[in-house]
Amino acid sequence: MGTSGSKGIDGVGGMGGVGGAAAGAGGGEGGDGGGGVGAASGSWHGGAQLYVSLKMENARITGDLVPHVYGSEPIIGSWDPSRALAMERELASMWELSFVVPPDHETLDFKFLLKPKDADTPCIIEEGPTRLLTGGMLEGDVRIAWFKMNGDHETLEFRVFNKADIVSPLDLAASWRVFKENFQPSKVRGIPDVSINVAPAHGTEDTSTESLELDLEHYVIPTPTAPTSEYAANLAANPASLIQTGALWTNDMLLSDGIQSPSSATADFEDNNYCNKDNVALPADSFKKLQVSGIVESKSVDTLTTLQKQDGQKGLFVDRGVGSTKFGKSSSACSLASGLNFGTGKAMPEAAGAVAAAAVADRLHGSKEDRKLAIVLVGLPARGKTFTAVKLTRYLRWLGHETRHFNVGKYRRLKHGANQSADFFRDDNPEGIEARNEVAALAMEDMIDWMHGGGQVGIFDATNSTRKRRYMLMKMAEGNCKIIFLETICNDQNIIERNVRLKIQQSPDYADQPDYETGVRDFKERLANYEKVYEPVQEGSYIKMIDMVKGQGGQLQVNNISGYLPGRIVFFLVNSHLTPRPILLTRHGESLHNVRGRVGGDTVLSEDGELYAKKLANFIEKRLKSEKTASIWTSTLQRTILTASPIVGFPKIQWRALDEINSGVCDGMTYEEIKKVMPEEYESRKKDKLRYRYPRGESYLDVIQRLEPVIIELERQRAPVVVISHQAVLRALYAYFADRPLREVPDIEMPLHTIIEIQMGVTGVEEKRYKLMD
Repeated sequence: MGTSGSKGIDGVGGMGGVGGAAAGAGGGEGGDGGGGVGAASGSWHGGAQLYVSLKMENARITGDLVPHVYGSEPIIGSWDPSRALAMERELASMWELSFVVPPDHETLDFKFLLKPKDADTPCIIEEGPTRLLTGGMLEGDVRIAWFKMNGDHETLEFRVFNKADIVSPLDLAASWRVFKENFQPSKVRGIPDVSINVAPAHGTEDTSTESLELDLEHYVIPTPTAPTSEYAANLAANPASLIQTGALWTNDMLLSDGIQSPSSATADFEDNNYCNKDNVALPADSFKKLQVSGIVESKSVDTLTTLQKQDGQKGLFVDRGVGSTKFGKSSSACSLASGLNFGTGKAMPEAAGAVAAAAVADRLHGSKEDRKLAIVLVGLPARGKTFTAVKLTRYLRWLGHETRHFNVGKYRRLKHGANQSADFFRDDNPEGIEARNEVAALAMEDMIDWMHGGGQVGIFDATNSTRKRRYMLMKMAEGNCKIIFLETICNDQNIIERNVRLKIQQSPDYADQPDYETGVRDFKERLANYEKVYEPVQEGSYIKMIDMVKGQGGQLQVNNISGYLPGRIVFFLVNSHLTPRPILLTRHGESLHNVRGRVGGDTVLSEDGELYAKKLANFIEKRLKSEKTASIWTSTLQRTILTASPIVGFPKIQWRALDEINSGVCDGMTYEEIKKVMPEEYESRKKDKLRYRYPRGESYLDVIQRLEPVIIELERQRAPVVVISHQAVLRALYAYFADRPLREVPDIEMPLHTIIEIQMGVTGVEEKRYKLMD
């Protein structure tokens, strides 16, 4: 920028702080001495100008009075209060007026006054002599502005701040260009938030129909990470108790489900002793290997390395959450937080907003065991327990909660083999009952041990169909975690039959069964064995999902459910179902800011962007021609609305939640300009794009929080949805469906002019991509 100077009352620098700006030299008057901008008078060259800021602060101002500036120059009214310039509200208690003047401008004399913004009375002029501005700075000491209210019976005081920065003509021209681009008249004004069958006025005469004809399969491209067809239960947590006896867990073993391990977390809370970001010393209990005498048999061929504990740096790291670096507090300062006993392991979820606030409240007011939550599935086989567990795990991870899916069937197959017949599950087979309770206890112990190492929510996936089994789990959870039973009940024989056949096709239990119908008969016999002893849940805290898989009708019953996280889980479950339908994700067509490499803004489409809009309309017509209930969702920014405009025949709904990440003061800049003008912000973003929050803008975590209603509605919809949005938003949405770790969200590939088709249904989530143009 250049040289800067600032002034404030009581020896305090102006709002920009005391000292130099991004480049050049400067000093703050009234604090550290120095000559302000005038001290750098030798640096005026190349037509540099002064960017001057005047600010007033008062938290007590009431009514509709607004601070104004008026004075000797015509631009500020020539001492006519009716022509005074209104100051803009910057914060709840702060007003600002900024302007550009030559560095050698004539002395400007002025005063502050208070009056309504659109009226001339009442008009209250500040007391005291006229203020003088020379060289961009106020002459003399910066005094408080005070006003007599209601005669002489009441006074109102404002703190006054003054700052001046030297800016080059090139910077001013760039700022003006961005301003003009961002504030050009909108081309979508008048389009309602919800519309249908709105065709563009210009038609498609510029492009022949033949050139837009699409053979859909011709445009299919490989996905960056091909979706797995693995049996869902096999993707659950590795059975640590059965993998290697006597070994320590490593970080990768502890959090092998794609969750960020505590060693890579921003801050770890452990008895007020904290480790630096790269060398986190986790408590030994976090990696304690449970010894189960006489029943553990190693079946793994994996090689595990022993975790080497490193000495951590003592001090409290505070994540300020606005792109700033972390500062270490002295150990003595940690005593101030000694009352906030967050326990061991990871203290906060990877989240912002409501999730973070709820996590703090739980730790401040909840019992220790309430800080960890076990969702224990209950239900007969082929009722969708594993499907529900996978969806719930994905949702909670995406919100930022450390969540892991523990499937007892996976433990059973490792411990006792995958070829057990239906006799193994009979209620009069004591060896089978003992073996099944044994692996359930191992899975529960692993889940509790994982929670001690930083996990927050465990999804315990098994039939758990008897009170005796559930009582065993409740006794194991005492003092460690809170249990909520989640019972899935399905009475639709068609759905049960479909689930049985999917089980035979996918489950490792029947991988070696050559005859399909023999497998079906065996599984139905197993199912009958469970039905004989099944006892519905009536104890403790529970959620019952009764005939809800279709998303139509059914019941959801809850008992003794309270708290933020259990409430979110109930809200999610009541909107979930199995109805297959596609969700199409695509960025808007190329915009003018995309061409220029600029961040944010609200520009129109380029020529290529307009062509993509037409191709997208043709694609949607062909892909969804038989789907009469599909809908189109866009953001409120005109580049997405214009991309959707050629699509006809489907409702179009604008969501503010789908707007691009708010880049704050960086809006309209290129990354090179940010690097040059705000190097510290640029480096902060580069170090941690997930948590970095643009000044006066958003972080990726903020975006995820505002997208939760969108996810819930996508889960609730039973018809296809086309989402036309922006890069950061689609990265966050895609991460949900693909179950990608939050730390990967800012780097997910989301190219222009590409459609990502997400198929949601009983078999899980499948992905297909179409590239309509380069």
